[in-house]
Amino acid sequence: MSAVVLAGASGLIGTALADALRAQGREVRVLVRREPRAPGEVRWDPDSGLLPDEVFDGVAGVVNLGGAGVGERRWSPARKAHLISSRVAGTSLIATRLARRKEPIRLIQASAVGFYGDTGEAVVREDHPAGTTFLSGLCLSWEAASEPAVDAGLPVAMVRSGIVLSRTGGALGRLNLLLRCGVAGPMGSGRQWWPWITLADQVGAIMHLLDSDVTGPVNLTAPEPARNSDLIRTLAAALHRPAVVPVPAFALRIALGGFAGELLQSQRVVPGVLQADGFEFAHPEPESAARYLYG
Repeated sequence: MSAVVLAGASGLIGTALADALRAQGREVRVLVRREPRAPGEVRWDPDSGLLPDEVFDGVAGVVNLGGAGVGERRWSPARKAHLISSRVAGTSLIATRLARRKEPIRLIQASAVGFYGDTGEAVVREDHPAGTTFLSGLCLSWEAASEPAVDAGLPVAMVRSGIVLSRTGGALGRLNLLLRCGVAGPMGSGRQWWPWITLADQVGAIMHLLDSDVTGPVNLTAPEPARNSDLIRTLAAALHRPAVVPVPAFALRIALGGFAGELLQSQRVVPGVLQADGFEFAHPEPESAARYLYG
């Protein structure tokens, strides 16, 4: 099978994706910002423009997941600037280099459902306009950085990821302890729609897109979005724990700063493009996700 270049391999999704690609028999070339320490690692530096052209030799696809974690620190002005630059610089470098080669190398470019902002009760498909939040602007800049590849006619799919559910990391990683202790509950009103997806389906969807003809935005969310209170209740039930301790909105804002707004807003996002392309979810509804996480 053809090789895949992967940027952002050290994160939750990248680590799982690299393992799955290798299990499939694919060669994975991992872009790292330090000196390479393992076979398949290639050093790059988006800030200085370092990216060896030969890393793309014989490659069918590139998956770019690179970027600082949005929920890892409070959003100071400096942190916001870093969140944007850590995404835009790397994406622009990859897209520009791919455009120069003029080969039909497929680019799977990361983005997020934060693109849409707070959409209330509306069902959100890929043609929904961008919102006005900080993350909306970040996603707009992130996706725009891939334009050199798009303008060159290369097949580019921009994957707008939802809340990735995993036992060990991501948004649920922080919630796990509270769930296991029986002190989790609705966040804010709990009525907001959460666009969730399991890590297994996230990885499966990206691998599906590597072998697909789909281009443009693709929502990476489960086909059944759930209200925050219902999802947390379902997960807690799988652990035989209650989920009745609410987390007030003001407490979230004190603890998380600007990122709290992303957990409190409502996004009823559905994966229209993925479903139309025939992708089959392993965990389409909260109950199967709970069994996957805690079964």
